[in-house]
Amino acid sequence: MVALTDEEKAMRDGRDGDAVAAAMDLLIRYADALGAAHLCETRNVAGTNTQPSPAKTQLFEEGGWSKAFAVISLDCDDDIEVPRMKVPTCQLQHGFGDDALGIMPYSERNIELQADAESFYSSKGVNVLATCTPYQVGNLPTYGEHIAWMESSAVVYANSVLGARTNCEGGASTGSASITGRIPCWGNHLVENRYGTHLIESGLRMTGFQDWGMFGYFVGDAVQEARPVMVGDLGQPDLADLKHFGAAAASSGGVEMYHIPGRTPDAPTLEAAFGGAAPPEPLRYGEAERRAIYDSLNSIGNSDDVDFVLIGCPHASLEQIGRVARALEGRTLSAGTELWVMTPRALRAVSDRNGWTATIERAGGRVLTDSCPAMSRVAPTGTKVFATDSAKQAHYLPAILGIEAWFGTTEECVDAAVTGRWRGSLAPAAVVR
Repeated sequence: MVALTDEEKAMRDGRDGDAVAAAMDLLIRYADALGAAHLCETRNVAGTNTQPSPAKTQLFEEGGWSKAFAVISLDCDDDIEVPRMKVPTCQLQHGFGDDALGIMPYSERNIELQADAESFYSSKGVNVLATCTPYQVGNLPTYGEHIAWMESSAVVYANSVLGARTNCEGGASTGSASITGRIPCWGNHLVENRYGTHLIESGLRMTGFQDWGMFGYFVGDAVQEARPVMVGDLGQPDLADLKHFGAAAASSGGVEMYHIPGRTPDAPTLEAAFGGAAPPEPLRYGEAERRAIYDSLNSIGNSDDVDFVLIGCPHASLEQIGRVARALEGRTLSAGTELWVMTPRALRAVSDRNGWTATIERAGGRVLTDSCPAMSRVAPTGTKVFATDSAKQAHYLPAILGIEAWFGTTEECVDAAVTGRWRGSLAPAAVVR
């Protein structure tokens, strides 16, 4: 059974109210099921409460947002009042906001409910960042910090790139953590569970965004839920490269942490990445594997007629938005094709000031916030074929919406939006000599 501190026992026994007691009860049961010896203290929670799913909407209608929080986040059927968050807590991506009205077939009632939920949770201390990339807009945990985050692409980025410590949590555990400041201490919270398990050797040079996405998709499929260590001529990846590598690895597998010796903080050296143990025999990534990944990601595309182009999964960085704007300068979208660039609302404000939003909108595209088609399960009406530069969306969206997918570079996707046709192809790899 999990060992509790005196402070944790007091919370469990009702000192801080019924909601906190219910949260502690849930966390204790969760920790016992996991075999965790104790709980971690956390001051950084990223969860999702505000999207009006059918279940949340029904609970809201029965008893307001407090009822929805009690049932979904605390596994509690009692009528309780939601207290103010005990620790800093943010809302991840949720449903589309009012900037999407008239643009997509998303329920106006859902948008109204979501705005009401935002008001409620904001009053309880939740920061409504509304993005799958909270690290881009202010929630930047420190090295070694215990955090409690949902969202696979955010989790793998936090563990690998920032060196924070989290498992891929759910709505109940993050909800309970937000009002207790506790989370079961197991898995990625423990140093011994953060060392590498597989060695991946790339014989190809990573030359940009697309290559990092395909490499991540290969790695995730190869190691599943293990912890890969990548070596080779990997260069200096930027934020967009690493978030897309991690998102792809978490989609084709279940990777929550990876190491790139000399690049990611837990792995200053190859020896450190494996905790001093001898590295295993490497799995090799070469031109044949790269081609197989590209073909796999494009295996659900048959028609060259593209209805919809999606950029920004995970949510686009400023550099990515600027890249799309430059590619669209002086051009106009095909009459039958929609282009959506998904980004955090905070970065949309910077895009507006930089003139990028205006450039994209002049061409006929949209810069949208808060959600994505996979999260909200909507695409432009009549969509049959979409194109994306995201391996994650190419993996998920066809299954979610029953549409065809093309995967390529950002520029190929912009070209498809302008021409209404898919003309992408895989450029030769840069081979390490």
